[in-house]
Amino acid sequence: MPNTVLFDSGNHKNVLLEDFSTGGLAVQANQHLIVHGSSAMILDPGGHKVYSKVMSATKGVLGAAKLDIIFLSHQDPDIVAAVNGWLMTTDAMAYVSQLWTRFVPHFGVDRLVEDRLKGIPDEGMKMPLGDGHVLVIPAHFLHSCGNFQVYDPVSKILYTGDLGASLEQDYTEVTDFEAHRRFMEGFHRRYMAGNRAMKVWARTARKLDIEVICPQHGAYFRGKEMVKRFIDWADDFACGPDLLADEYAIPS
Repeated sequence: MPNTVLFDSGNHKNVLLEDFSTGGLAVQANQHLIVHGSSAMILDPGGHKVYSKVMSATKGVLGAAKLDIIFLSHQDPDIVAAVNGWLMTTDAMAYVSQLWTRFVPHFGVDRLVEDRLKGIPDEGMKMPLGDGHVLVIPAHFLHSCGNFQVYDPVSKILYTGDLGASLEQDYTEVTDFEAHRRFMEGFHRRYMAGNRAMKVWARTARKLDIEVICPQHGAYFRGKEMVKRFIDWADDFACGPDLLADEYAIPS
């Protein structure tokens, strides 16, 4: 797919980059850019397999803007594995949960750029972007113990990381929620850490004015009704430890 412009007001643009997934064993992953005036941020830029293509696409979108922020929702390799390349070739700061700042360097972060890997406090933060800002909102245990989402108050887009992820569908926007559920359910049953966390997220999300929900894998949800359908689904979804039996199996 080509780049998808989700919002563009002239001074503010939200772009879902072309899908550079390489097939094979590597999981499909989305990369998003937010450009506000002369400043920009990339969300979950990905691993080594897509690094050069994502970097090239990013430069094409930025124009005269400068990449200032690399946002890492959590520690998984499909999000952070190529972060050293981004830090070495830009002046951007990379932000990840403070729980992961001493683990991410194991992906090979050079000592020359280690000081630009910054920890996000557990309670999240208001992150400046040019003369505006985005909100970095806690979503712990969905699925990582140190996990964050980004809410852009200009476009009213909530970037949800692995929450809302779907696999193996052949479209980029959800138009039939009931038909789409089967592409989400298996992933969420195994990768989310229980309905308690889902309910906390749903209560938080209902306080935001959301027009689009963009997960890091698969299709996005556009429009108030579709957003509500997804929040309601998450609120009532059993997953993770909710589904455990009374004991683990012992191989025979």
